[in-house]
Amino acid sequence: MTNSPYTPGIAPARLDADTLAGNFTDLHHPLDDHAALVAADRCYFCHDAPCITACPTDIDIPLFIRQITTGMPDAAAKTILDQNILGGMCARVCPTETLCEQACVREMAEGKPVLIGQLQRYATDTLMAKGVHPFARAAATGKRVAVVGAGPAGLACAHRLAMKGHDVVMFDARPKGGGLNEYGIAAYKAVGGFAEAEVDWLLQIGGIEVKTGQALGRDVTLDGLQAAFDAVFLGMGLAGVNALGTPGEDKAGVLDAVGFIEDLRQADDLAALPVGRNVVVIGGGMTAIDAAVQSKLLGAETVTVLYRRGREKMPASRYEQDLAASKGVRFIFNAMPLEAVGNGSVIALRAEYTADTGNGLQPTGEVFELPADMVLKAIGQTLDGAPTGVALTGGKIAVTGAGRTSAKGVWAGGDCAAGGEDLTVTAVAEGRDAAEDIHRELMA
Repeated sequence: MTNSPYTPGIAPARLDADTLAGNFTDLHHPLDDHAALVAADRCYFCHDAPCITACPTDIDIPLFIRQITTGMPDAAAKTILDQNILGGMCARVCPTETLCEQACVREMAEGKPVLIGQLQRYATDTLMAKGVHPFARAAATGKRVAVVGAGPAGLACAHRLAMKGHDVVMFDARPKGGGLNEYGIAAYKAVGGFAEAEVDWLLQIGGIEVKTGQALGRDVTLDGLQAAFDAVFLGMGLAGVNALGTPGEDKAGVLDAVGFIEDLRQADDLAALPVGRNVVVIGGGMTAIDAAVQSKLLGAETVTVLYRRGREKMPASRYEQDLAASKGVRFIFNAMPLEAVGNGSVIALRAEYTADTGNGLQPTGEVFELPADMVLKAIGQTLDGAPTGVALTGGKIAVTGAGRTSAKGVWAGGDCAAGGEDLTVTAVAEGRDAAEDIHRELMA
């Protein structure tokens, strides 16, 4: 965190250890064998399968569900992992309610889709629990590829390249691989160190060397990587955080939500984590929801999400909004921050209601204050230290086709690349597709 966490009103151990442990248990308890069979039996196995079209990684969903119904969860996992090597994590964090499950015929007919996400988790967890890696490397090609960033895009790219027989070296600025899966996902969505375990399992393919503590621009350069490797994939995500640009942003207690979530994810003792009594989260995406819910679970008395537009414009899905509301999080829509109020430490957030008019978002002049001893900013991230030599668009790396950048022999994917949604599953698809394109180029 950028400011001292021990400002007035911010304290650790607001709840006892048992309550905290209960608050941060698995969001969705895994299906057992019987429940998985019952859930799988609801699938119509549609010939046109709209759920496949809705999946960014094009998993053959009817096939893997049929494999579960016939008692072959390992085969089902292989079907999933063929397309999405991080299928275990995606089963936990994918917004299935707006992707495959929303497209499910059962959802459209009955308002109750097949539990595709939970079935995917059942299959992949079953296989991973056996310590089995279902892929083997092809014959060595003698080609070496550098992958910058060990997040979802980089991991998917590295695995597919290694499977093709290339040698891969991954560079990541953080102490551990996993990217947002390790550092940026709500703790109750990936319990028990799953993100780290999934990375370890993925690396069983062989041929991938991971170098942590290596940041692009600080420890390695793009020019140097281009000279030393046959190809380079950039998947370093977005390390910068947008500023509010309002007075009082530098006050103690005004923090970045991504840093708050990271601290929580890496904490050995939840009781040692400080949280405010009155927390205001600014933003409308998944980071805002994750920060708000976890503030409440840590013991904050009031948690309010402030979003400048209406509910229907909020990037976080209605499911996630309802989840937050069920935990006691309050939402204020059509309101924007004006100032963090306080003398040294924040004590309130001054805000103004907005109206979404034909001329865009406009302030209404109606100002109000919310008590706040902790303000968490979740208003988006930026590409920090963009590499020289590649063209940018909209503050991200410009790409064409399967992730080709303007620099010869350099591909990019995931959050740092322009286009697509900032989702784990989308990053996996982009890393996988870039690897296939890199392979074709290297073997031409």
